[in-house]
Amino acid sequence: MEKIIFYILALLMIVFAIASVSSRKMLRSVIYLLFVLVSVAGIYFLIDYNFLGAIQLTVYAGGIIVLIIFSVLLVHHIEMELEVAKTSKKILTGIICAIGLGVFLTTIYSYNFNVVENSISTTTEDIGTKLLSYGNGGFILPFEVISVLLLAAMIGAIIIAKGKKLTDKIN
Repeated sequence: MEKIIFYILALLMIVFAIASVSSRKMLRSVIYLLFVLVSVAGIYFLIDYNFLGAIQLTVYAGGIIVLIIFSVLLVHHIEMELEVAKTSKKILTGIICAIGLGVFLTTIYSYNFNVVENSISTTTEDIGTKLLSYGNGGFILPFEVISVLLLAAMIGAIIIAKGKKLTDKIN
């Protein structure tokens, strides 16, 4: 039963990812991306990574998609049609994707995967402690770098939203 659910979620991810990048309507592309992110959360729940699934739903499928939809609606490009790529760019992209797929499949099939029984349960407290740890294996530096990056993104969004002042007078 789990295999069937996995294949359904994987098929949904592939179909909606292709629809997201091939749709010419901006708002439809965002909605297709929402379905891809929800399918990823479904796979996290399927493999019993409930914390990651909840984060995927709240942060990405909830927050980021809502932000993108608001930005599309606020700039009045809801019916904006994206331009069609030239045939030469499509062919080049297809060749690069085929090479990437070949490298990916070669890497996957050349590695001998061993099944490991996971008897240790990771709690949310363990994740939080590791995230804010200074010691070996701690993630405080990447955590702080991401917070600075998000601050810069918010400042940039405010500057872009503010725009030019139209009241500048030429003397």
